[in-house]
Amino acid sequence: MFLSKSPLAFSKGSLTRQIINGHGALWSKTLSTGPLAGEPKRPALTTEIPGPESRRLLQELNTMQEAASVQLFADYEKSTGNYLVDVDGNVLLDVFMQISSMPLGYNHPAILGAVANSDNHKIIANRPALGSFPGRDWPKRLKNVLLRKGVAAPGLTQITTMMCGSCSNENAFKNIFIWYADKKRHGAPFTREEMESCMINQSPGSPRYSILSFKGAFHGRTLGSLSTTHSKYIHKIDVPAFDWPIASFPEYKYPLEENVRENKKEDERCLAEIEDLIVKYDKEKNIPVAGIIIEPIQSEGGDHHASPEFFQELRKVSSKHGAALLIDEVQTGGGPTGKMWCHEHFNLESPPDVVTFSKKMQLGGYYHTPDLKPKQSYRVYNTWMGDPSKLILLEAIVNTIEKENLLNQVVRVGDYTLGKLKDLQKEVSGKINSVRGRGTFIAFDCTTPASRDEVISKLHAKGIQAGGCGVQAVRLRPALTFNEYHADIFLDALRSILKE
Repeated sequence: MFLSKSPLAFSKGSLTRQIINGHGALWSKTLSTGPLAGEPKRPALTTEIPGPESRRLLQELNTMQEAASVQLFADYEKSTGNYLVDVDGNVLLDVFMQISSMPLGYNHPAILGAVANSDNHKIIANRPALGSFPGRDWPKRLKNVLLRKGVAAPGLTQITTMMCGSCSNENAFKNIFIWYADKKRHGAPFTREEMESCMINQSPGSPRYSILSFKGAFHGRTLGSLSTTHSKYIHKIDVPAFDWPIASFPEYKYPLEENVRENKKEDERCLAEIEDLIVKYDKEKNIPVAGIIIEPIQSEGGDHHASPEFFQELRKVSSKHGAALLIDEVQTGGGPTGKMWCHEHFNLESPPDVVTFSKKMQLGGYYHTPDLKPKQSYRVYNTWMGDPSKLILLEAIVNTIEKENLLNQVVRVGDYTLGKLKDLQKEVSGKINSVRGRGTFIAFDCTTPASRDEVISKLHAKGIQAGGCGVQAVRLRPALTFNEYHADIFLDALRSILKE
């Protein structure tokens, strides 16, 4: 349902790919796999994690801010490629990569070269208020990087840059509400009543519109985005929220190939619930659904997948009810699923109306249709509206992705890692389950939250930096440069932990 089969055969340490040439004959090409240039060969620990220096720095930081989420302090000068080095000298294979935000790993030559390039120094030094004073090369840079073919979300021609994932979703909601309100007034100018009532947060100037979201979703921590976030109570408790509809996201049974009928019924159940909620909020609550926000893979909520067929039908539902479809690609965008944008796997009948991004893309923002462009200035605006220096980094990243065919590598390595994890799931029957993923965007469940936390802790003790999500899932978010050599190090460590 999720992964296309790749015609690759692997053996540990070396790879052979069988390819059909132009005459229909098979030929073999050996693919190199091993540590990247300048990388350590393996993880190496000198202390426990966190070590004494990390603990000292954490104590110091705690005097200034709440810092209980800090796991360790890193030495970014010494970190390289797929390896994170901490301040105690521990060398960890990083399969989490700063919560999916380091596409090429640490200190990649292309990134360092872009920063060192003297042509870029004044762009980095002079950070403009982009909404009012962009540099002369800003339109060209947007066109050459974010709107480049193969980088831009297919079918979307408009781009708005922002600072982070939360503010990307937050401002995308504003675009949707502005578009929806303009449709309601049929393009007529604002009335005096609208202009006056909005200043005291009353209708009709402040209409009661809503964004439909999904159970288990994570879309950010700002106020509107938080109303569409439903992954952990600690994100939301004590913070006022909007009365917006919340639908069920499909919960599949694994393995997928053995539960096709049940999972199809689950799709149908969720889609029917979505339509019921849209009608209820419009007719009964008088809070029309202006937009629907959804992740192509629910990431923070537990790496929950839905089928291409579910997303195809969701696109039809949103169009039928006149609601914009916003696909949140903050964590999935930038290549980790084997395509630049995860929703490309779904073969939608028409593009989504909005696609938000951040993390691997270095700056935040969203692609959208021309219809969602506001007709008046200053409607979606802030001082910085993104960061030109991050676009310099992104240009180096996408050039490297293209030059080194990294999306193909992600598919290959993802197939390899998923296959090995499924074998391990059978080997240690009952200890892990529900192995799933696209590309190297991979997760599996442990039996309990406590066993998941124990697995992550023991991975740390073996020099592997991994992450959790949802209730009891372990997630992998490696760099695009992660290969089979790195996968084997992770898999060997995981196998030994599960067999202990």
